[in-house]
Amino acid sequence: MDYQEVFSKVREASQSFVDQQQVDQMLKYLAHYLSKNMRALLAANQKDLDRMSMQDPRYDRLKLTPERITDIANDIRQVALLPSPLGRILAQHTRPNGLNISKISVPVGVIGVIYEARPNVTFDVFSLCIKSGNACVLKGGSDAQYSNEMAVHLIQNAMALYHINPGLISLLPTERAATTALLHARGYVDIVIPRGSQQLIDFVCDHAKIPVIETGAGIVHTYYDRTGKREHALAIINNAKTRRVSVCNALDCLIVNSSQLTDLYYVFQPLADAHVIVYADERAMQALHGRYPANLLKPVDEDSYGTEFLDYKMSVKTVDHIEEALAHISRYGSRHSEAIISNDPENIELFLQRVDAAAVYVNTSTAFTDGAQFGMGAEIGISTQKLHARGPMGLNELTTYKWVIRGDGQIRK
Repeated sequence: MDYQEVFSKVREASQSFVDQQQVDQMLKYLAHYLSKNMRALLAANQKDLDRMSMQDPRYDRLKLTPERITDIANDIRQVALLPSPLGRILAQHTRPNGLNISKISVPVGVIGVIYEARPNVTFDVFSLCIKSGNACVLKGGSDAQYSNEMAVHLIQNAMALYHINPGLISLLPTERAATTALLHARGYVDIVIPRGSQQLIDFVCDHAKIPVIETGAGIVHTYYDRTGKREHALAIINNAKTRRVSVCNALDCLIVNSSQLTDLYYVFQPLADAHVIVYADERAMQALHGRYPANLLKPVDEDSYGTEFLDYKMSVKTVDHIEEALAHISRYGSRHSEAIISNDPENIELFLQRVDAAAVYVNTSTAFTDGAQFGMGAEIGISTQKLHARGPMGLNELTTYKWVIRGDGQIRK
């Protein structure tokens, strides 16, 4: 395949004008069209599922259901209803010499996304990119090949109905050469965003010759402070861990203040019901011995901390003071999502100030780290870096800006 030709066509498409009202109408139709063609998408997805073991942690991410497709359609509708992020005047002032200087939001241009077994990403990326005036080049994994091909087919059918250039979305082959070509597409692709495992993110960062926005690997902690309410802990820890174990905002490590160990068995009851394997340190092991299923209780090892489990597994670290909790998060966290369960105002403020993460929570579940939950309609990923964007990336995060200077014949002396 001539990848340069593919990228050239996407770059050309990105420079074409598409009316925002036309985009919104198309997105609303796409949401309806997706629901109408649910059976075809589920059939394509089943072909992918048949090739993957149900024990694979990626299986849940890959799987589409009628409910999940309905959620995808609703997110597309929400994106259509959001105001355009383009042409916003971010700053404006007039200089003493009469020059009027404005800072105005504009599209990034061409956005490349490399992702694994997440067919919903295809719809999320497209809806956000076209709404923000960008073109997108998608490189999905072979695990989701049939799902992604069907998704792009449905998207381009909807675009054709509204006479929108189908070149605004391009799905690359699943072969490895396509990844290399995308990472080397200088002059054609403006940024690349990896969504998937830490191994994928590291590979992209190591090999890309175009700018990268790091998203994703979520090694997530919740600190159960000495003043935390056990009813809060019961609900929050269970939700953060078991709501959906295969997503990046799922809880990986509970840090518990030693004063709360006597209540740990109570807080962990829903985890036992969900058959969550707990890797406990010595003090937590003693507190849970005989009170948590023995077959689900294991001692910590060198891999228990700093691991994104993506499974019904969780580690426990016991501390005597919040400073120890902060040190543990600093050492093992991935700057994604961190939470504290506490009623101590000083400890809460200390946690908010000291924890270096894209999303920091107080007395609530980390499961809310999600573009739709933040009111963005959808997300292109969760950025864990500090340049350009951080946290859920929605429409505004897919824009950059340019300076517009208006004069009346001024020259510089």
